[in-house]
Amino acid sequence: MEIIVDRWGVPHIYAQNEPDLFLAQGFNAARDRLFQLDLWRRRGLGMLSEVFGPAYVERDRAARLLLYRGDMEREWASYGPAARQAATSFTAGLNAYVAWLERHPEALPPEFARLGYAPSRWRPEDVVRVRSHGLAMNVTSEVLRAQVVCKAGIQADRLLWRLEPAHRTRVPLGLDPCAIPADVLRVYQLGTQGVRLEGSTLVSEPRPPGEGSNAWAVSPRRTATGRPVLAADPHRSLTAPSLRYVAHLSAPGLDVIGAGEPMQPGVSLGHNGTAAFGLTIFGMDQEDLYVYRTKGDSYLYKGTWEPFRKVTERVPVPGGGQDVELAFTRHGPVIATDEARGLAYALRTAWLEPGTAPYFGSLRYLKARNFGEFAEVMRSWGGPPENQVYADANGHVGWVPGGLAPRRTGYDGLLPVPGDGRYEWAGFRDGQDLPRLLDPPEGFVASANEYNLPPGQRVGYEWDQPYRRQRIAEVLAADRRATVAGSARLQNDVLSTPARSLVALIRDLAPSEPAAARALGVLRDFDGVCAVDSGPAALFEVWLSRHLGPGFLRAMGLPPEATRFDMRILLDELRRGGHEDLLTRTLAAAYDDVAARLGADPAAWRWGDLQRTVFASPTGADVGPFARGGSSYTVNASVYHPGDFRQLLGASFRMVLDVGAWDKSIAINAPGQSGDERSPHYRDLAASWQRGEYFPLLYGKAAVEAAAAQRIALSPASG
Repeated sequence: MEIIVDRWGVPHIYAQNEPDLFLAQGFNAARDRLFQLDLWRRRGLGMLSEVFGPAYVERDRAARLLLYRGDMEREWASYGPAARQAATSFTAGLNAYVAWLERHPEALPPEFARLGYAPSRWRPEDVVRVRSHGLAMNVTSEVLRAQVVCKAGIQADRLLWRLEPAHRTRVPLGLDPCAIPADVLRVYQLGTQGVRLEGSTLVSEPRPPGEGSNAWAVSPRRTATGRPVLAADPHRSLTAPSLRYVAHLSAPGLDVIGAGEPMQPGVSLGHNGTAAFGLTIFGMDQEDLYVYRTKGDSYLYKGTWEPFRKVTERVPVPGGGQDVELAFTRHGPVIATDEARGLAYALRTAWLEPGTAPYFGSLRYLKARNFGEFAEVMRSWGGPPENQVYADANGHVGWVPGGLAPRRTGYDGLLPVPGDGRYEWAGFRDGQDLPRLLDPPEGFVASANEYNLPPGQRVGYEWDQPYRRQRIAEVLAADRRATVAGSARLQNDVLSTPARSLVALIRDLAPSEPAAARALGVLRDFDGVCAVDSGPAALFEVWLSRHLGPGFLRAMGLPPEATRFDMRILLDELRRGGHEDLLTRTLAAAYDDVAARLGADPAAWRWGDLQRTVFASPTGADVGPFARGGSSYTVNASVYHPGDFRQLLGASFRMVLDVGAWDKSIAINAPGQSGDERSPHYRDLAASWQRGEYFPLLYGKAAVEAAAAQRIALSPASG
């Protein structure tokens, strides 16, 4: 086995068979990302207390509630006959590197010495039992919706988020929306959040809302080369190291390159020399919150008091252990109780079913040679729910979604439901029932988490707003000679289509209030391009996120719990007229807000002086800050915190593939490939990412040899 690391930190791994290939992949993943992997394992399995002390027992208990606890034979079988061997070889490689470090302690990543513990060994099942890093997140909106309905009535739901397909939310019979405690998701959040260190103290890192992605594939009849172009850029938390890891895996029968989860064998976005694939989140509702009447250690189900299933586990802590009790209903883990009301709350989720370990199912499509084979794999895809954009060297482009979709009868899944037996899942939909698209007449396929199902099909009601998809389609439809470079520019595009619409609505406003008039003077000619050096973009984004959006929610009578707004609903209401006072008041407040932050001269304002990107490390070895452009509505997506404008989500990994001329493909993975802060590849890609630059994603052996920066020889016996 041989690993050639190119000058950008990408490992090209060559082996004589697949078990050795995945063993080498695991060894290399640990070599580059050991502390990230060890912390991920401990967080996911509920083992933080073992090294950080008893203060983390509650968090470990939460994580253990959300582990896969089903039949492992069914679990492994769900991913195909080679999956168990792949995980076994991969974790053997991880453990081989840990064993190597025991013989070479000088190479141990410094975080372990700083925190006073050693990395753990892995078991194959660790790779698939942890589910809490790839969630559907619908339960969060169920609780928010219940809080809004409790305080403002069911009619307020139409102002919260546009449902697709069009639908009127109904309160399930037997549900009191006001019986959902404000902290009902506390345990759920503890079990799904990331962690970071403040000094020697480990603290929770909340998952930001709005994770999404872009992906598109352009038909050869619309490209300059006559070859397809496929582009993909997942939008995730911006961390150091990156949440994705780029690798090339080559053995007889398998030759694939792309990005995947560092803790799993294979890759999930990339190509295999024939077929290329990129993914985005698909708006499938996979979660429900169940509410039960309780009596003692039982809950009411179909008129009978049914006992909670309870499990006691010992959580190791330094010098001993603490016992924790986990409770489950027939629907799932109990995440909250209200003893005063005699109520309990449990999470039912598709991602605790066999075959739903996040992204692990990608192992099955790595050898697909055509769209039919690829779509057949996606028929049994578990989680997270995904759109897959596809292209191949034979000139085809396509789209196929996948995910384990519950069949709900008699309710819509938008609010919590009583757990008394009236609201059950009638199994799961056959993935074959989902639509697919091959070689459409438009000459391209694109996905940006928008509602994309044909009439009559429904897997959920909550989808991302359509603006990124609209801008992608606008650019692709206007270009009949698409190129890799053009798709790279589109991935970095910062034009906000709703900004154009909103500015057009206020252009004829004539406010008498001086600050509002000055604001309008800045915005009247704003073209919607949220560039890093744009003063109008700074004012627009502050106005929208800190003043107009929240002001609109309050003007519509929504309670303080409602903090997100739907741009489509906002624009529709403003077009109806009668909101001049809201516009004037919020424009004036936004102008004063920006002036206080950036100075009195609007000509000196820059959006990048407010919005910043920091690749946050769990140990404080952050990379950045970088001045940042873009917004939630631009293709180059940036979800930011409206308090301090710190970017929360974006595309740290991007790839654009020249399908068939693979060595002309490009990618970026910021801030770098390595998770070891001593490595030259820890932060070497961050500045290129900031400038919108890429490195060549090399595939052919000759090209790889020419770019070699390091060689590592391994043997299966020695690791």
